[in-house]
Amino acid sequence: MREVFSDRTLIARYIQVEIALAKAEARCGVIPAEAAEQIAARCSIDALDFELLRRETDNVGYPILPLVHQLVKQCGEAGRYIHWGATTQDIMDTADVLRVRAGLDVIEAEIGALRQILAELATKHRDTPMAGRTHLQQALPVTFGYKAAIWLAMFDRHAERLRQLRPRVLVGEFAGAAGTLASLGERGLEVQQAFCEELGLGVPVTTWHVARDGFAEVVNFLGLVTGSLGKIAYDIMLMASTEFGEVYEPFVKGRGASSTMPQKRNPISSELMLAASKGVRQHAGLMLDAMIHDLERATGPWHAEWMAIPESFVLTAGSLHQAKFALGGLIVDEARMRQNLALSNGLIVAEAVMMGLAPFTGRDEAHDLVYDVCREVNEQGGTLADALARHPEVTRHLDRAAIDRLTDPANYLGMAPQMVDRAVAASRRQAS
Repeated sequence: MREVFSDRTLIARYIQVEIALAKAEARCGVIPAEAAEQIAARCSIDALDFELLRRETDNVGYPILPLVHQLVKQCGEAGRYIHWGATTQDIMDTADVLRVRAGLDVIEAEIGALRQILAELATKHRDTPMAGRTHLQQALPVTFGYKAAIWLAMFDRHAERLRQLRPRVLVGEFAGAAGTLASLGERGLEVQQAFCEELGLGVPVTTWHVARDGFAEVVNFLGLVTGSLGKIAYDIMLMASTEFGEVYEPFVKGRGASSTMPQKRNPISSELMLAASKGVRQHAGLMLDAMIHDLERATGPWHAEWMAIPESFVLTAGSLHQAKFALGGLIVDEARMRQNLALSNGLIVAEAVMMGLAPFTGRDEAHDLVYDVCREVNEQGGTLADALARHPEVTRHLDRAAIDRLTDPANYLGMAPQMVDRAVAASRRQAS
């Protein structure tokens, strides 16, 4: 991803766009075909004086005019036709679209690999019971596969979003000084279409010099992706805490070590994923702010994109890389999950008991009865099953076998395993 957004690759994209423009204009009879051939053959990034380009860009404020100066010299007589009818933003915007396209290809492949990892994790642990937690308190039993299926479904939706945004975003920009293509007369739209075809991009309905929703959508999409990665990272960090001890990132000697505490095994990948989510979120907000352009050419908001777009792609790619490592080798301690599930002495399935009594007593009375028994367990100790078995109001309707069945967390997983099946099946259908 750093290569996609490197300075050298950016300049190469500018040259690619200038060559495509010349070829399109030759196809439409706007410039001589021989000139376009010379431009395509002689424009060379290797022949550029990058130090001169740097100095002149610093002076002009934009890189296109200094670049065109050098390309004109490279092309000799044909150089007079370089950048014909274009404006700086046409070249820069289209080059950014090409970079975004390459960046999205990387993101799409990484999301695909992560979805496969998550599907395997969900399937493997479809029936692995663990404590589900709300407000950081044990709530009801779930399975670890159910948790992984929720993560999978998020990234299935991201894959769908990525497919949908491509045609909206991957369009060329060639419109001239104020966006009207006036410099090309009646040939303007014809050249614009040929130009986009040369680059394999869609043709815009209107000029988008100051309509920046496409790029804003891309970065906000990356914000959604890294936001989901941050959620997964937060879950892993909590479950990896000493008191939970349910999952661990893959063991690599020295990874996550402390400089002073030899026992430490810090969740490094998760920490990086969480940090990246915060960074991309800031850029997503910046891109929304940068949508507000003045009139037909902006005086500043455009420049904010130059920071936000590359950094967002690099952070997202890095976060996906860390996620593949962490989840691909995630160590799941099923025994510790069962141990934690038993910490409440059965209270985690109080709802199951309430629903088991409700047909006999009514839901409201069953709730109050089980609530009192739960308080007894909290105050006096013991298990929920034993406490229930001491209450005549309970044993009048439930024998000990029924009580033991209702207070076994593994018997109160709801549709969690079936939801795993549904999520994995839906993901496979989408991927096929």
